[in-house]
Amino acid sequence: MTEKLSQAARDAVMEPLLQTGWAYCDDRDAIRKSFVFENFVEAFGWMTKAAIWAEKWNHHPEWSNVYKTVDVTLTTHDVGGLSALDAKLARKMDVLFGEA
Repeated sequence: MTEKLSQAARDAVMEPLLQTGWAYCDDRDAIRKSFVFENFVEAFGWMTKAAIWAEKWNHHPEWSNVYKTVDVTLTTHDVGGLSALDAKLARKMDVLFGEA
């Protein structure tokens, strides 16, 4: 079962993500990041790849796309905040972005 991250786990797991541009949301226990691509096709292609991983892990992002920018928010609704799944999906999104 997925559990909300303890403070110690949060510090260890989230610190590398904060270094890559992820940030805590001010209004809830979540992280967010904007990904900017060269054009709409690259942005949509990245979203498609990320969606496949999200579905595989049964952990779906809150996201929106306007032209070449994708805004992502990650939180685990079942636990009411951040979990290891959020960190896992954030890392995968960063890897996919590096491949775009």
